[in-house]
Amino acid sequence: MSGPYVTLERQAWAALSNATQIRIDEDTLARLRGLGDPTSSQDVAEVYRPLTQLLHLHMVNTGRLYSQSNKFLGLDVQRTPFVIGVAGSVAVGKSTVSRLLQELLRRAPGSPKVDLITTDGFLYPNAELERRGIAEKKGFPESYDRRALLQFVMDVKSGEQRVEAPVYSHHVYDIVEGEKIVVERPDILIIEGLNVLQPARVEADGRPGLAVSDFFDFSVFVDAEESDIKEWFLERFLTLQRTAFQDEHSFFRRYAELSDDEAREMGSKVWEAINGPNLRQNIAPTRERATAILVKDETHAIESIMIRKV
Repeated sequence: MSGPYVTLERQAWAALSNATQIRIDEDTLARLRGLGDPTSSQDVAEVYRPLTQLLHLHMVNTGRLYSQSNKFLGLDVQRTPFVIGVAGSVAVGKSTVSRLLQELLRRAPGSPKVDLITTDGFLYPNAELERRGIAEKKGFPESYDRRALLQFVMDVKSGEQRVEAPVYSHHVYDIVEGEKIVVERPDILIIEGLNVLQPARVEADGRPGLAVSDFFDFSVFVDAEESDIKEWFLERFLTLQRTAFQDEHSFFRRYAELSDDEAREMGSKVWEAINGPNLRQNIAPTRERATAILVKDETHAIESIMIRKV
């Protein structure tokens, strides 16, 4: 049985790219990379440019269907944003993927307005997590205000003129009170998060609910072996321990004086207690819900791309 995806090795995928003029210079690429992510100009040319072209193709044809449907129904309404979801584990590189797609899509024909939000802003504040007894499960599906996130996406997809999202600070490890990200009718909205492809829950009255992914026009899952992702997480933890954790205002200041061995041991404990179980129980099972799956090797390089056939 062939399954719902077509898998292309990197060389075959790269060959799909045409002579587009979409480019990203080295300074811009350096700004877009996540900590410890080695994404190169070659990666942009061979992986992200063809993906951008595929996304643009989907966007154009979705717009055509939208116009034809409105004409058939006798409606005169403005087109709503094209929404892209990007999912994957902590430390797998989904933030770099999201920022690269945002930059490349901005340079696509027509120069569309492309906004990016992360679902971190919809985490419950630390005080609420403590109250619910799930402070040690930050990042698990139950740690998010899913109703607020769903309402945000519904409002954007409904064409609301101005929609606000909360702001999360990794530095203080909490929601920033009073700060908001404002989304004002973008052509494209990218929503990045660990659990954005979670299926809908059954409501208390037995009715099936809605999922954030119900409003996606395209979705990407960034995939790798768990052992590789754990190693990338530990490398990032050690780098942060030597840099950001040194700030006296950092939530993680208590880790600043650890030796490398102690920091690595602490990072391993965090992985085994939180990030690993979340990946296995909640994130990895949503992989096959994506339109495209980017499969990374142990060097962080994307080695193959899986595209849903239908």
